[in-house]
Amino acid sequence: MQLHTLKRNNPLKEAAPRVARGGKRGHTSGRGQKGQRSRSGHRIRPAIRELIRRLPKLRGHKNKPKSDKLDVLNVNDLEKRAVDGIISQEILGAKFKILGGGEIKKAVTVKGLPVSESAKKKIIAAGGKVE
Repeated sequence: MQLHTLKRNNPLKEAAPRVARGGKRGHTSGRGQKGQRSRSGHRIRPAIRELIRRLPKLRGHKNKPKSDKLDVLNVNDLEKRAVDGIISQEILGAKFKILGGGEIKKAVTVKGLPVSESAKKKIIAAGGKVE
């Protein structure tokens, strides 16, 4: 969707009469009697949600997440991915968290990656290390 392709919801709907413009209106200038709508600046500001709906290019959050999303790597995948029995971020090429899914039989050394408690127990039980 692009701003220049947006159309009015109801193009046949008449525009509201513009009041308080002076000239041949006299006394209340087309505003009626007392009340909120007769005062100057009477319109209530739209909520930010309404504003966001009207400006489609400004949707969504603009803040960066506080931490990067980590990919998940289970213990049973470590043997395949290990290079000389070592697993690190440089070897994997991305940020992973190692979880305890599956079983591991070979000793593997994990360097500089977050590891869950269950995965840590399984790696140490297989004769590996977590650094």
